Amino acid sequence: MEDNVLCGNCEKPLVLATKDDQAELIPCPDCGSTSRNIPLEVEDTLHLSVTTFKAEVTLGSTNLLLQTSIIPGPKTSEGRLIEAVAIPWFEIIFRIKDDPSIAYQIPSERWEEIIAGACKRAGFDEVTLTPRSGDLGRDVIAVKKGIGHVRIIDQVKAYKPGHLVKANDVRALMGVLHGDGASKGFLTTTSDFAPRIKEDPLITPFIPARLEHLNILCNTTVQP
Repeated sequence: MEDNVLCGNCEKPLVLATKDDQAELIPCPDCGSTSRNIPLEVEDTLHLSVTTFKAEVTLGSTNLLLQTSIIPGPKTSEGRLIEAVAIPWFEIIFRIKDDPSIAYQIPSERWEEIIAGACKRAGFDEVTLTPRSGDLGRDVIAVKKGIGHVRIIDQVKAYKPGHLVKANDVRALMGVLHGDGASKGFLTTTSDFAPRIKEDPLITPFIPARLEHLNILCNTTVQP
């Protein structure tokens, strides 16, 4: 039995042997897209969604780590609000837990998305992912409303092993924190911090009430 479907990008008619062939992600011969417009019943749609997701995951870690991990919302004066995390967010977190070395394959802009997603899942009411340029030293802004108003800023340092975050980086964040007026600042890294930061007299008075530095791979904040 043959099912005629359309390419989801260029709408070229495609002929595939069975509906299950959709899960193989065969590229369109004209535009190369793997998306499809398929008239399906609800039961078939759910089956296809699951099998297609499984097929995408098997394409390899590199492809997965380049996929967006958040669902963006409207723009604001500070950046883009985050509505929720997307399916790749969960898969990336699980893979990092199994193999922490994967963390160093993730681009810095993707790490900012992952941290923004973690804030959203932690229950913050508004999470903003700032633009790549002109972010004023703030990669993620998270706001919690309730009895009072809590605003945190997060600066993400996606460094390779051995590239330590220095005291000057932390002091710079303190300046950003003061200028922003936020309640608290986080400096989050995939590497580690210079050992004497904990003894710096200009930094220690602010920890942990107004400032925290987190090693992502040693911290349990990012949870599926």
